[in-house]
Amino acid sequence: MKHRILRSRKRIALVAHDNKKPDLIEWATYNKEALARHELLATGTTGRLLEEELDRPVTKLLSGPLGGDQQIGAQIAEGRIDILVFFWDPMEAQPHDPDIKALLRVAVTWNIPFACDRATADFLLTSPLFQEDYTCLLPDYSAYVRRKI
Repeated sequence: MKHRILRSRKRIALVAHDNKKPDLIEWATYNKEALARHELLATGTTGRLLEEELDRPVTKLLSGPLGGDQQIGAQIAEGRIDILVFFWDPMEAQPHDPDIKALLRVAVTWNIPFACDRATADFLLTSPLFQEDYTCLLPDYSAYVRRKI
């Protein structure tokens, strides 16, 4: 089975819908020391807010509705993102909902850890596996790629 190594210094994508941005910022601030050991990427406004609050560089992509979710999905598929923390708002319809579903599908497709709420993000960040190299098994999609349409 194929695999890839998630190094001890993880590449973490942070995303939040508008109503969840304060929650993500508060979570990141609370976990500032732990996150300082990792590379952070974020969509548009979330990235700017995180950079200001954490006083450290955050790679900022486009805003989610403008393609940032798709940029993160592409980086997951390319093996350039190790962890996804996406505080999404289940109570608010999002105009770019298909992009959000595609992003979550890509995270599952490539077997990367992801959290969609604070409790799961806390469990993920405090796992002993988070601080060390981790061998991530990749599903074998060769039969899917070879299928005839």
